[in-house]
Amino acid sequence: MDSKLLEHLHEEAKLAREFSHSPYSRFAVGAALKLKDSDKIIRGCNIENASIGATICAERVALVKLRSENKKPQIEAIMIVTAEAKATPPCGICLQSLAEFCGPDLEIYLANLSGVMEKLQFKDLLPRTFRSFESNL
Repeated sequence: MDSKLLEHLHEEAKLAREFSHSPYSRFAVGAALKLKDSDKIIRGCNIENASIGATICAERVALVKLRSENKKPQIEAIMIVTAEAKATPPCGICLQSLAEFCGPDLEIYLANLSGVMEKLQFKDLLPRTFRSFESNL
């Protein structure tokens, strides 16, 4: 991904983070999904709930928005932004949710407010996905 697009994706994820509803953890997260063969970027933020099980992570918010608006979405990359000094990878539930809509080479960028800290591929974080169907990814 070229540096200008990467910077734009980072800005979109930072913007998404500003909408975070995280009164319990105070851990605001923003995510931005870049679609393949498109300039379209889908944003998501974490939305916590007093009933912890009802909390939804930024990555899954973006995925829900993506799938609810696109029949066959193909994701090129995801940017995840926190305010932490260390790179913060997606949780296990988010990885499994991503597995439904991405291939092993999905680019995952971990960033803080200052910039990108790490680039990984999906297969680095979840090498053996669970799928109940044969994927065409």
